[in-house]
Amino acid sequence: MWFLTILCLWLLHFSEVCNAGVTSRYTRRLYASVDMPIELFPPPESNAPEQVHITQGDHEGRGMMMLHMIISWVTQMHPTPNVVTYWEAEGKRSYKHRAHATTTTYRYYNYSSGFITLIFSHDIFDTKYIYKLGKHDETRRFSFRTPPQVGPDVPYIFGVIGDLEQTYDSNQTLERYVSNPKGQAVLFIGDISYADNHPFHDNRRWDTWGRFAEKSTACQPWIWTAGNHEIDYAPEFEENTPFRPYKHRYHVPYRASQSTSPLWYSIKRASAHIIVLSSYSAFGTYTPQYNWLEQELPKVNRAKTPWLIVLVHSPFYNSYNYHYMEGEGMRVMFEPWFVKYKVDLVFSGHVHAYERSEQVSNVCYNITNGLSTPVKDASAPVYVTIGDGGNIEGLATSFTEPQPSYSAFREESFGHAILELKNRTHAFYKWHQNQDDEPTAADSTWFYNRYWYPHEEPSSTTSMV
Repeated sequence: MWFLTILCLWLLHFSEVCNAGVTSRYTRRLYASVDMPIELFPPPESNAPEQVHITQGDHEGRGMMMLHMIISWVTQMHPTPNVVTYWEAEGKRSYKHRAHATTTTYRYYNYSSGFITLIFSHDIFDTKYIYKLGKHDETRRFSFRTPPQVGPDVPYIFGVIGDLEQTYDSNQTLERYVSNPKGQAVLFIGDISYADNHPFHDNRRWDTWGRFAEKSTACQPWIWTAGNHEIDYAPEFEENTPFRPYKHRYHVPYRASQSTSPLWYSIKRASAHIIVLSSYSAFGTYTPQYNWLEQELPKVNRAKTPWLIVLVHSPFYNSYNYHYMEGEGMRVMFEPWFVKYKVDLVFSGHVHAYERSEQVSNVCYNITNGLSTPVKDASAPVYVTIGDGGNIEGLATSFTEPQPSYSAFREESFGHAILELKNRTHAFYKWHQNQDDEPTAADSTWFYNRYWYPHEEPSSTTSMV
């Protein structure tokens, strides 16, 4: 009898090891995330440009040579000079280009913004540029490198960050990313400043976040996704226009992909076609977002951009007891399309922890067959939840148990990720955990392209931590 008991226990343990993923054994010191004081990021005493950030300015590029970049900044006293001067940093061409900008402002409750300035530069692919803002003793100078021309085997390296905010943990995450020389652009998965966590959605926190993140945002493009903390809808003090601060401050090239809203759009960069969706806009049948995505997915040319990546704030798959199944409505609507068009990766935030799924789908259900469990699917994406930038609300620390079979790896820590697109078939991925003294690659794996290399991926190459 005792032999049968031991055998059953052993088989039960073996089945759990085989069928479920890894829940990290690493235990982070549990202390509250604390906002950095607003005084750490004061406005300049002059009219010097500040809160500088750049992003891609069109869908793909213009012709064989040119790409638009959006350069944006804020001045506090007056809107001029609203000109940027830029030139190639390397090679023989030293001609200085000048681009004139447009300027806007906004009000939110008792806050009035500075002068938010926006320009489109015309740049050559794969070229380092220096750009200059302001004049005289208010001049500021930065540099960036444009991406290589779009192509199927063009390597490129993205950083991936979500739910960053501006706590001391946020600072650790950003410093870890900035110190990593590999990243060429950031896929940002939403929840920027968390101004809405403060009384009357204190919009000064949008300013301090812009100053805090400028060390990265001024030097490489961030691809923006809107999260719930960008909504800023507050009818209790007559702020009835959702996303007002976000839309004024962070511009994206949505019209270039025939979108009707900056909350959903797409770009092509190197070997990737990147689709940004809005969890907090209507997505039901025949809504503008639904119609746009239905038309966008068939346009993806995997011979030109083999990697198809989706950014959406609320996760479709989540095994934490936080925001559980909040993304279910959008999953039901869009997951069949993700499988049909062989999306490779879906990055989400919202849950303040880290999780990577297996290659799974849950699209077979109908009212009679009862098939409502996620299953492995060679045409399905991997879903990564990376809402672990360092926000003031702290970590999600409670899992659903037992770990679901669709969950490959999960850990309650802050951090960021690096996605290296190697060629049309392979990409290498690492999640860097914020330990107390040094960054640690706590999760890593190879991703195989769904279109060009439809083979089963390794669940993980992670070393247990």
